Amino acid sequence: MPLFIPSPARGVWEPFGFPIRAYALCIIAGIVLAMIIGTKRWVARGGQRETVESVVVVAVPFGIVGARIYHVMTDPELYFAPGRVWYHAFFIWQGGLGIWGAVALGALGAWLVCRRRKVRFPALLDALAPGVVVAQAVGRIGNYFNQELFGRPTTLPWGLEISLAHRPPGYEQYATFHPTFLYELVWDLAVAAVLVLVDRRFRLGHGKVFTLYVMLYCAGRFWIEALRIDDVNRIGGFRLNNFTSAIVFVVALAVFVYLVRTRPGREPVVEGPGPTAGDDPAASSGTAEETGETTGATAEQETGAGDRATADAATDRGGPSGGDRA
Repeated sequence: MPLFIPSPARGVWEPFGFPIRAYALCIIAGIVLAMIIGTKRWVARGGQRETVESVVVVAVPFGIVGARIYHVMTDPELYFAPGRVWYHAFFIWQGGLGIWGAVALGALGAWLVCRRRKVRFPALLDALAPGVVVAQAVGRIGNYFNQELFGRPTTLPWGLEISLAHRPPGYEQYATFHPTFLYELVWDLAVAAVLVLVDRRFRLGHGKVFTLYVMLYCAGRFWIEALRIDDVNRIGGFRLNNFTSAIVFVVALAVFVYLVRTRPGREPVVEGPGPTAGDDPAASSGTAEETGETTGATAEQETGAGDRATADAATDRGGPSGGDRA
């Protein structure tokens, strides 16, 4: 008999009448893990622990707002169609956060902090990327508690049991479905491991770890999204998030190739004043050598001009004065 994955009986607990939602707990746990991992990697790069704390304080609210905005913009009929309650768009505890909006607006918040603290933004993104994808993995457990975002019906041994109340119209006769939350959880953890290993092997910098994260996540999200059966907007028969995944993947790939070709190595300094010319030590060294050569040439020119001036003065004294003496 197949050992199906049972869904939790409840996703909300109310001790003393105060609701505690598993979805929110998973998001908080993911944020904490991302901060721990990101801080460790940032300090190893030469950054300050306080920088990550400052970034988290700003980027997390930005990310949550961005995630909700993306969800509402891509599924407006859930809140603004006839018979719907528009202000439920603000009820984020009921689920509905889009990762694309979270990354975009969260990155904006991080950039604002980096600009103020003179932090190399691409280096910070590289340090935070593995932790961010781990946070995404933990967040998917919240979908499990909400019995949402599952895939097509299946009889595979790891099929996910969904209660009748949570089955979409047309699927009431099926009891088990693809656990897409689990697929993405495993994929995200694998992406995090790849990022750490590749970064350790090739010492990536200048945003290359982050763009690699975006590429790998989009590749997994594309096929996992294709399994899901929740009602979403479609373009030409394809789910909107499939198009988003494909477009973002292509853009990230182009950026990654560009960075590999034009920005090798890592930033020598990640916080505070440091080498200019794109934080390239070779460029800084070359600039210093050129400056030294220019200074030397100028000194030689000045010395030569001084010698000529002295010779001219001596000639002037020897000419008229000698004639008078004669």
